[in-house]
Amino acid sequence: MRSSGTSPSSGRSPNPTGDQSTVKRADAEQSSVVATSHRDSASVQRVGTTAEWSRLPVGRHEYRQDTVLAVVLAGGLALTTFLYGSAGTYGDDQAAWWVSALMIVANAAPIAFRRRFPMSVALVSAVAFAATQLLRVPEVFLVNFTLFIALYTVGAWCSDRVRSEAVRWVVIGGMFAWLFIAISFGWASPNSLPNDTDSPVAPYVAISLLNIFINVIYFGAAWYAGNRAWASAVARHQLAERTAELAAERERSAAQAVTIERVRIARELHDVVAHHVSLMGVQAGAARRVLDRDPGQASASLEVVEENARTAVEELRRMLGTLRSDDDAAGGGTTGGDGPSTEGITRIAELAESARVAGHPAEYVVVGTERPVPPTVAAVAYRIVQEAVTNILKHAGPTARADVRLRYLDDSVEVEVADDGLGARAARSTSGSGLGHVGMRERVDAVDGRIEIGPRARGGYLVRAWLPTT
Repeated sequence: MRSSGTSPSSGRSPNPTGDQSTVKRADAEQSSVVATSHRDSASVQRVGTTAEWSRLPVGRHEYRQDTVLAVVLAGGLALTTFLYGSAGTYGDDQAAWWVSALMIVANAAPIAFRRRFPMSVALVSAVAFAATQLLRVPEVFLVNFTLFIALYTVGAWCSDRVRSEAVRWVVIGGMFAWLFIAISFGWASPNSLPNDTDSPVAPYVAISLLNIFINVIYFGAAWYAGNRAWASAVARHQLAERTAELAAERERSAAQAVTIERVRIARELHDVVAHHVSLMGVQAGAARRVLDRDPGQASASLEVVEENARTAVEELRRMLGTLRSDDDAAGGGTTGGDGPSTEGITRIAELAESARVAGHPAEYVVVGTERPVPPTVAAVAYRIVQEAVTNILKHAGPTARADVRLRYLDDSVEVEVADDGLGARAARSTSGSGLGHVGMRERVDAVDGRIEIGPRARGGYLVRAWLPTT
């Protein structure tokens, strides 16, 4: 509305949509909108509050962009000022050329510092805008862009949201106060309100309402664009943080998986090797002691050693096969083969027999009606009995009796291994700090069972595990 150039609204009549698009192109690299993501209500900062995270300061590249933008605006202001002056925008009241040049610099130069001192630049730009109008500088187009950019920058880049809103309200309030004062002075003119046309609204009233509407759209667009750019930057920052947290969590999970796998391998090796090696040691010692006086007995003991060596090698081979199958499955292959985890309840009797072969009186009793149990529970039961029998061979003494019991309960199975060993002379830790005890407890915990490990009141040692089957 150049016809009302004396009013503060005369320079804001251009379409604010174009202003907004220009600023967004200038901030394309820093303020691109991030796709909407799931937000944690405890971590997302609401626009309008003071946030700990800050977009400022930026780097040299952004500062160079602002400088280029300021130079471009200065060139555009010089061109439009010359053209408006040539068109006689303010007639004989037009400002001198040096005043126009000073106002061009005053409007364009602050933009070069908009991301260094955004709130100060907004205030300076508002003063320069008003001075351009009051001094009758013939420029009513691009000067709108400089003020829009300044207000947008405050909303888009200031992390202190309270101060940013305060500065914008001060600028907008001052501009609207100036507008209403100008309108009031216009209404004081005797010729402003009479309506000599057929229009239902007096011309000056229509112009006043139009100027108010234009200013509301203009400043509303600057406010909204700045807040949206800030919200997009916050969302992008939070997305980057969540991405980094997920990457760190993946690393922790991978390291934990490696540790768990190492523990599993160690437990399997202990289960496979300890029993057979202990039995081989007992039989080899017996063979050495009777070799001269009873070669037949020595030969039988050595046969047991040979058989246990073969069994240990076979179980190791099966365990390694299971590990390779797990690796193939992780890489997209198929699992195959039975590993040591397939050892089941049906082989518990062999463990009691191995104690008997080693020279220990042994008894194996099954209580209840036999029924199929889950493979995992069967494997845990077998490994617990295996470890307990191994401990009898190693610690209970040469004449200790081994009692192995398997009980089928309604919703579980219970395995119990007891001996009448020498107690004090074969002292064993009751805290379960040994690798065998740790392995037994881990296996039982894996199936949500319970285990009891410790010396018996009447002498010897007891291992009892309750394993749920449902």
